[in-house]
Amino acid sequence: MAERYPEPYKEYLVLFHGERDYFECHEVLEEYWKEDPRGPRSRLWVGLIQIAVALYHERRGNAAGARKLLRKAISLLKDGNLASIGIDRTELMNLLEERLQELERTLKGGREGPPVRETSGFQDLNLPLSDPALMQECVRRCRERGCVWGAPSRIDRRELTHKHMLRDRSEVIRLRREALERNLFRRGNGKAGRGK
Repeated sequence: MAERYPEPYKEYLVLFHGERDYFECHEVLEEYWKEDPRGPRSRLWVGLIQIAVALYHERRGNAAGARKLLRKAISLLKDGNLASIGIDRTELMNLLEERLQELERTLKGGREGPPVRETSGFQDLNLPLSDPALMQECVRRCRERGCVWGAPSRIDRRELTHKHMLRDRSEVIRLRREALERNLFRRGNGKAGRGK
């Protein structure tokens, strides 16, 4: 049954559980979500993206950022049909609520800004997959890549813990600049057209 799931979602799961590359898995799923941001599973994709980014922040010691994103993810996913993507909703909600409570305890005392705790205490989260075929497919893909499904994060790997600072953003910056220029051009034409 694993073939019923979109390829980017399976890639997200492998990156999330095998490589523990929370930044990259969020990028993969976000790109897919952007193709149909109003689609029937849109809230599920955004919730999973937020979980990955929350864990990325938490692993870096930013408990405040992690807490904020986990709250948003819980809000999006609590009533979602997670079974349609092979996830046990009840178990996931319990895991997320427990993690949120841990973050709340970490932040107790008014310390809101990062970093608030050592990353050496970070614990990964495993999404509770309820579809054995999906799990089997993802475990196989991990083996093919030379990683182990469910292995703990390697905190010493700078390319994982600080990926957002190390990647080449020149293409993203170029595309954003072009989009801004197009929007400014459209606005300019719209204003000129109304003044006639």
